Amino acid sequence: MTAPGTAPAPPTDPNTSSASSQASSKKGSRWIEEWDPENEAFWNAKGEKIARRNLVFSVLSEHIGFSIWTLWSVLVLFMGPEYGLTPADKFLLTSMVTLVGAVVRVPYTFAVAVFGGRNWTIISAAMLLIPAVAAFTVMEPGTSFNTFLLVGLLAGVGGGNFASSMTNINAFFPLRKKGWALGLNAGGGNIGVPVIQLAALGVIGASGGPRVLLGIYIPLILVAAVLAALFMDNLASVKNDTGAAVDAAKDAHTWIMSFLYIGTFGSFIGYSFAFGQVLTNQFGRTPLQAAYLTFIGPLLGSLIRPVGGWLADRYGGARITLYNYVGMGAATAVLVFASMQKSLPLFVSVFVVLFVLTGLGNGSTYKMIPGIFQTKAVAKGLVGEEAAAYGRRLSGASMGLIGAVGALGGVGINLAFRQSFLSYGSGTGAFVAFLAFYGVCFVVTWAVYLRRPAGRITASGTASEAKPQLSYAEV
Repeated sequence: MTAPGTAPAPPTDPNTSSASSQASSKKGSRWIEEWDPENEAFWNAKGEKIARRNLVFSVLSEHIGFSIWTLWSVLVLFMGPEYGLTPADKFLLTSMVTLVGAVVRVPYTFAVAVFGGRNWTIISAAMLLIPAVAAFTVMEPGTSFNTFLLVGLLAGVGGGNFASSMTNINAFFPLRKKGWALGLNAGGGNIGVPVIQLAALGVIGASGGPRVLLGIYIPLILVAAVLAALFMDNLASVKNDTGAAVDAAKDAHTWIMSFLYIGTFGSFIGYSFAFGQVLTNQFGRTPLQAAYLTFIGPLLGSLIRPVGGWLADRYGGARITLYNYVGMGAATAVLVFASMQKSLPLFVSVFVVLFVLTGLGNGSTYKMIPGIFQTKAVAKGLVGEEAAAYGRRLSGASMGLIGAVGALGGVGINLAFRQSFLSYGSGTGAFVAFLAFYGVCFVVTWAVYLRRPAGRITASGTASEAKPQLSYAEV
């Protein structure tokens, strides 16, 4: 990767390979020494084929990672009175699982630069065996809450797969394709949430126990690790650039986008964990009845995520994000009404709409990230591959940090539901808080990325009238 301020690397010849590339190929190390996706000749000749292959198997590993991360959102549905857990215990359990999944996203982002994208995908996929086997061992009545909590925390490693996968795939695709590619990568991963919920529905419906569900996933984890080893590649340009995360952490836009991502992905993962528990505790649904409904929202929210990225590619991520927060606020207001009226049909219908909007927002916010850093590269006077390399470097590093902070929103949502049920016996109070938060997200999106340049943040990350202002309206 070209460092800022240095001369760009010469264009890659799409019809030949460097000696180092040939050596890597002969060794079977699956390291790609030269990678220039912004070069259309290179991209059309071989780059696109390689990038799409890595995308497919990245999605598979991330998909199973999401399933393991959200495993306890369905295991708690199996845990009837004989397990001795209160609703507050279950919300606390899922909150802590979400917390670990958020925190581990930071080191997982660094891991791509340390080990290589392919190598870390193999490792991170194999690590999913630990929480799956541990849950298989302890999942029975009589196990203490503290044991369930400890084993649940292990499942958080599944949340880290998203950060490393997005950082890796971001480096493979050119800027013009990032919205679609990152949306597809994340959407394919997110869909692991409804898939495990559907699997749980089938197991519950067949009167099976939780160990049956775990027995399905353990061999799938092994398959994902083996396929990553066989078909994925490492990019040498990403290797050992751990300083990129430090540079990204110093940039104001990393933290602004983290805040906005709390509203989109934080909502998606938080609601995914909580939806079934809200239905059982507030509306008196049985676990089987809840399982018939809980998968619908996460499924549609996952499938729509690439559409959010595509719309952002076409119309601008900031615009789509802004309008999306309007829709999320409106849907949440209706949920407050449905919750107060105890109307299950209205509540479920609008909750599904809210899930869809979180998916759209996930796609549009992640499209904004590479656009922001590309805009800053141009403002610094960088051009061509030098500008593209600068944008890839910082956007890839920032994605892990943004993903980690955004996932903390899921912790907040589950804790808010826990407190709302303790205080009011329903989730209404939590929804009122979420409505206020979406309003703040709308204001931040407009103020930083869409209003006139005079109030925008400059390339240095500070407000200034003396320096040229950047326009982010098209990101």
